[in-house]
Amino acid sequence: MLRRVLCTMLFMGAFPSPAEMSQGHISVVLLGATGDLAKKYLWQGLFQLYMDQVSSGHSFTFHGAALTALEPGQKLMFDVLKKLACPPDEAPDRCAVLKDQFLKLSQYHQLKTAENYTVLNREIEVLLRQEGLKEAGRIFYFSVPPFAYTEIARHINSSCRPPPGAWLRVVLEKPFGHDLESAQQLAAELTSFFREEEMYRVDHYLGKQAVAHILPFRDQNQQFLDPIWNRHHVERVEIVLKEIVDAKGRTSFYEQYGVIRDVLQNHLTEALMFLTMELPANLSRTEEVLRCKLQALRSLRGLEKHSAVLGQYQAYASHVQEELKKGQDYVSTTPTFAGVLVQSDSLRWEGVPFLLTSGKALDERVGYVRVLFKNRAYCTQSETLRDAGHSQCKAKQIIFYIGHGALNTPAVLVSRNLFRPVMPKSSWREVVGQPELHVFGQPLSDYYVYSPVKERDAYSVLISNIYHGRKDFFITTENLLASWAFWTPLLNSISRQPPRLYPGGVENQNLLDFEMVSGELAFTAAEPVELLHPDRSMPSDFKTIQSKFRQSPLVSMWSEDLISQLASDVEKAANRAVAGSGQFHLALSGGSSPVALFQRLARHHYAFPWRHTHIWLVDERCVPLTDPESNFFSLHSHLLQSIRVPYFNVHPMPVHLNQRLCVEEDGGTELYAKEIAALVANSSFDLVLLGLGTDGHTASLFPDSENGLEGTRAVVLTESPVKPHQRMSFSLSLINRARQVFVLVVGKGKHDITTQISRVGRQPRKWPISGVSPSSGQLVWYVDYEALLG
Repeated sequence: MLRRVLCTMLFMGAFPSPAEMSQGHISVVLLGATGDLAKKYLWQGLFQLYMDQVSSGHSFTFHGAALTALEPGQKLMFDVLKKLACPPDEAPDRCAVLKDQFLKLSQYHQLKTAENYTVLNREIEVLLRQEGLKEAGRIFYFSVPPFAYTEIARHINSSCRPPPGAWLRVVLEKPFGHDLESAQQLAAELTSFFREEEMYRVDHYLGKQAVAHILPFRDQNQQFLDPIWNRHHVERVEIVLKEIVDAKGRTSFYEQYGVIRDVLQNHLTEALMFLTMELPANLSRTEEVLRCKLQALRSLRGLEKHSAVLGQYQAYASHVQEELKKGQDYVSTTPTFAGVLVQSDSLRWEGVPFLLTSGKALDERVGYVRVLFKNRAYCTQSETLRDAGHSQCKAKQIIFYIGHGALNTPAVLVSRNLFRPVMPKSSWREVVGQPELHVFGQPLSDYYVYSPVKERDAYSVLISNIYHGRKDFFITTENLLASWAFWTPLLNSISRQPPRLYPGGVENQNLLDFEMVSGELAFTAAEPVELLHPDRSMPSDFKTIQSKFRQSPLVSMWSEDLISQLASDVEKAANRAVAGSGQFHLALSGGSSPVALFQRLARHHYAFPWRHTHIWLVDERCVPLTDPESNFFSLHSHLLQSIRVPYFNVHPMPVHLNQRLCVEEDGGTELYAKEIAALVANSSFDLVLLGLGTDGHTASLFPDSENGLEGTRAVVLTESPVKPHQRMSFSLSLINRARQVFVLVVGKGKHDITTQISRVGRQPRKWPISGVSPSSGQLVWYVDYEALLG
């Protein structure tokens, strides 16, 4: 059969002469050959590959495979193949011949057992032997659910690998896990069967022509972009995929994944990497491109709960109940809409907001990447008299238009008041006319507009790249895990957060509009609230308990309100101290409790007198300051890098001296005590912030600690019962010299110790926190409702 096909192609002039046919044979195996993805895109993509490469010197056979038995599976597959179409510019006669030959080169297999794979391997070997062809390689395209990957991989590895000298390319479709842990597990399973260079993880957005052209565009227009592609000139970046369809028919998938896992973690993140990565010296070097992408991904600032706004279209709940047979009382918190604020800590992009947005049941279907530049111009001339193409007061932007929407085609748009871009004429053509069209409020005439000379489906592009071995268009294991490491903390933090309900379509109005507020996202409009019993008077929720706790003032609220109040009180203390002495000495504890306070101070207290503030550490773990376990590292990540405090006003504990950690002979504790004595009057801090551990410890003073609970030493080395064991800490003696001490206690996990501490006297050896009692200052307890009331 293969010999007859080759002869026909030679006759049609579509194939090189036998002398030129020296590159060998490629077997393409499509697993899941009768599934939806194969029907809609993959068979057409494989046919396009055949049309493009029929004259390349390679010969092909195409093996469709599924679990369905031979006869029904064969019928289903060939029903799809008969509907394959050629591009409009293909000559009808050549198209007919190519399609006929493609069908003859395609066959169906039931691949269900290990023996089935052995039989397939034998058939490929026999065919090649009969035709006298050398094997170049095999492509296995996994268009199957991820739970089937491991078993299929085992069968391929054990009985269907090509012989030595021929390559293997295994193509994997998302989802690649559900979070970091599941992605790590799946990656470990696959790497036990395949080498990294053999795996091609598909994100079909990398095959979208506008997305695929971001890097080449940046490379070809460096002369224009180098001065402006940075935080000094870019105001913000929007990466958007809006859909009008809902999740009906896909709720079993959607309930597991939701919009962030479905779209943002992969498609929009990949587009983000193309924008933010440093350009490699050579775009054709796959290793360099992948290295720069990974570096960009690792420079992203961690996401938090308030980095996102979430929505769910109102009919989603009924779709879930209907399709998944859930009861009327079932409540889903799966988001079908999300807006996420992403920021990079790279020098190029620090401070630039990247808004990633996607959702179902929205008002339009459109995808785009929009880079909006800052506009510092003021134009004296009346707007009606200005030359639109050269007016510096018009918006300046570059848009990679992915498709649909007003243009209904992939496109690259550059504002005329920026520059005329360099575009490859062989693949992109300039679009003129269409004055009635507007993009982002501006007529199309305000832009240089380019669209592809020949539109290509994303899967056709990616399948071509698989054939050519272009790994830079695919997701490596390292990049995949880095992406999940970035997104998983956000996913965990919002897992129980109820999304905002929206009606869907044009009725959404401004319900899903959101804004950036101090590094966080928030909806601009209040969510409509329906009272269950509008005729009844509703008791107002108690806001604050202000009383005594261990004979000292107590402030208690819900956690977020408590942190807000504490931050305000810290700022008031700072202003009093600066007004009195010209400086404010603040000592901060480590651990997880103060993180929310650090973030609040960084994002909401712009009038804080940081220039006159000295920041000290109450305690430190004996690890390098660059270690994520370090209290200073946490302080730097959540506060210091976001505020303008003089470098010489920051005083980390000297735990790392002489290339050693917390060695008594190095005198780190004495050094810190001397620094305090030299700078802090009477070693009396203006404010010390402490926390409370579940065992009653505070700072790094633990029950029965040998150092710090008694005596007059200011700074001591201690031992923690948990790793890292070695610590450096303020002593009770030093803490009690402070003018003010605030103790922050939050979370249900602290309820038992809070109750216990409320009942005991001064027993610092058993409960170190009970020894905190400023000799001439004030102690204030900040305890949230969960810790106080359980």
